Parts: sequence; structure tokens; C-alpha cells
Amino acid sequence: MSEMESGGCAVFDTAIGTCGIAWNAQAVIAVQLPEATAAGTRERMLRSTGALPESTPPPFVQAAIEGVQALMQGAPRDLCEVPLDMTGVPEFHQRVYAIARRIAPGQLRTYGDVAEELGDKGLSRAVGQALGRNPFAPIVPCHRVVAANGKPGGFSGGGGALTKLRMLAIEGAAPGGTPSLFD
Repeated sequence: MSEMESGGCAVFDTAIGTCGIAWNAQAVIAVQLPEATAAGTRERMLRSTGALPESTPPPFVQAAIEGVQALMQGAPRDLCEVPLDMTGVPEFHQRVYAIARRIAPGQLRTYGDVAEELGDKGLSRAVGQALGRNPFAPIVPCHRVVAANGKPGGFSGGGGALTKLRMLAIEGAAPGGTPSLFD
């Protein structure tokens, strides 16, 4: 089986640091937001995907990389065209991620909004947990979901809530209506 058939991984630079991406023949299987180093980014990503060879991304992955880079430069990209392999992702998480993917750049929704769309406002905490396990950030834009009080809420990407706030600032979103620390 060739690398194109079995998949691979790569790291790439963005305005917020070095991100990682992993793929199989049909879809992206993981995206990793920046860690302190490029090696740390790759290592964290491969903890969830298992060992994959570093290789040249096929065209659909290169398009995903370019989309993430554009988004992190402030382009209003929704990245909905990027195919994602949801094998092993719990059905509830898939439903949460589908809702998150419909949130436009620069827009925000609350955990409660997402829970309500799922049919039960009481699922807010479960929504937060699903987003905290998102293996596709920022293609699944979990950073666009905030707490009801307008605060950013948790964020499992490297740098935590500060990374979330930085990503929102790049998109022109202001949680709680307050300007970003980066303005």
C-alpha cells in the first residue's frame, strides 16, 4: 500500500504557530493546533492517530492546509468543503461538530445554543466535552462556541483560552462584546 493509500501527516505554519494535519486516502483524520514546538504539535497529533509517515500532502489535504492558513490570516473561510473521517468519533460528537461547522467565521454561539439545537438545553456540558475532544480544530471551529456569559469557556488547544481568544480576534469576533487583548 502506498503512502497515498495509507495516509500520512505534515506540519505547516500559520499565523498562530505550527499546526499539524493527518489524513487517509479519502479524508482528514486529525488537525492539531500549535503546541510550543513543531515537534510537540506533531507528537500530540500522533497520540490520537497512531504512527503515520510525514509525507507530501495530496491535493485535498493541501487545499485544507491552505484553507486553515487563510482562516488564521483573517480570511472568512468556513472550511466545510474539507472531508473529515469521523471513524471512531462518537455519534453525539459528530452531531455537535456538524452544528459547529455551520457557524460562520466571526460569529459565535453558546454551548447552550448548540445544546438547544440538539434538542435539550441540558446538554450544554456534554457539548463542551465534545468540543473539548474535537480532533479537527479549526476545521471544526470549536473556538466559535463560548459560554453563556460571553466568556470564552475552556479550550483544549495549546495555549488554552488565550489561543481561543486569539483565533476569535483574527476572525473579528468579540466574546461578551469586549475588544480582544490583541487589538
